[in-house]
Amino acid sequence: MADLSPDPRDALLTVRDLIRYGVSRLNAAGVHFGHGSDNAWDEAIYLVLHALHLPPDQLDPFLDARVLPDERSSALSFIDRRCDQRVPAPYLTREAWLQGFRFYVDERVIVPRSPIAELLVHHLDPWIQHPDEITSVLDLCTGSGCLAIIAAHAFPQALVDATDISQDALDVAARNVADHALTDRVTLHHGSLFEPLARGSRYDVILSNPPYVNSESMRALPDEYRREPEIALAGGANGMDVVAAILERAGEFLTDQGLLLIEIGHERHHFEAAFPHLDPVWLDTAAAQDQILLLTREQLLP
Repeated sequence: MADLSPDPRDALLTVRDLIRYGVSRLNAAGVHFGHGSDNAWDEAIYLVLHALHLPPDQLDPFLDARVLPDERSSALSFIDRRCDQRVPAPYLTREAWLQGFRFYVDERVIVPRSPIAELLVHHLDPWIQHPDEITSVLDLCTGSGCLAIIAAHAFPQALVDATDISQDALDVAARNVADHALTDRVTLHHGSLFEPLARGSRYDVILSNPPYVNSESMRALPDEYRREPEIALAGGANGMDVVAAILERAGEFLTDQGLLLIEIGHERHHFEAAFPHLDPVWLDTAAAQDQILLLTREQLLP
């Protein structure tokens, strides 16, 4: 027989009620944050407001608004899946925000969160003095296309190439490129790193958020990160497999004054052990220290 007893959660009548309940559930479930928020309060607000089709940055006017049963059910579904199945919030809402830019995401790509984005919105200052003089950018391992798109906004005169080995990821990236009306400036290429690029291609800036998680760390990843494509995370035994492939050829694709930026997460010790001959500049952001390296063409040439 079906259980006809009332659902105690029917007592959640307002937006405030749903957010309070969401915070309690997220904390009790011990979910792992890191895909857009770093605490239960922010994540509960985001999930509830999205479920109710309310502006993500306007909470106060709606806090005490009463919700309809269908609206309550929608919000609770997000909260339940987040807690019970450990689905990252952006996969539930099919969107991610990075430095004020909105991107479509689903399980075919990792959730956009690279701290390189912060450097791009500041035009890579002080390393680049005149953003309008940047005419070519390459984004390797582009995934959702987020960094390629932000680079196109940061350098308005640049044509941007973006490569990825995953056609599934490029399908997501193509949607984002179209959403940002950049199909005339951002070109997507299917293939491994530099392989799909035309011979003789040269770039003022090459950037990449490649797979860099070492094998030991991969085994210890929280469930939320295991929801993401392994191919976009796993970087081999020391995390440097793809990084090494980038370093091997980046010099030939950079212009004379070109710059290479690579995010390597918490793998600096592995980088320095693998490439002791390199002396990169380590770039800090508000969210990351010792996670992004910068190299010039001169440093990369034999």
